[in-house]
Amino acid sequence: MKKGLVFIFLCLLVPLLAANAGEADVVGVDARKQGQATYQFNVTVLHQDTGWQHYADKWDIVGEDGTVLGTRVLAHPHVDEQPFTRGLSGVVIPARFKKVTVRAHDSVHKYGGRVVTVDLP
Repeated sequence: MKKGLVFIFLCLLVPLLAANAGEADVVGVDARKQGQATYQFNVTVLHQDTGWQHYADKWDIVGEDGTVLGTRVLAHPHVDEQPFTRGLSGVVIPARFKKVTVRAHDSVHKYGGRVVTVDLP
């Protein structure tokens, strides 16, 4: 019976620990123009990844009207690398956009952390 109670306790505890990692925050954005309407973004994300159950799994570049212009999928947790920076190049941004917002996403909370809005160079 004790083993059964321990198992139940762990089943309840693990999701709570994963949720404590909080939301993924964008803490830095470097945007550089590559061509006529293309840009490269280097984005720094802070999230207390706990492993495969709770980690920052992507970030998006969003236009002023809410259009998602680019997404960088993060293929694995960054438990021992915080904050971390990843790039995305060849992002086509129509001339009507003068600024973009970068938001991060995590596998538990989805969106909701700190976003950064940058003026395009």
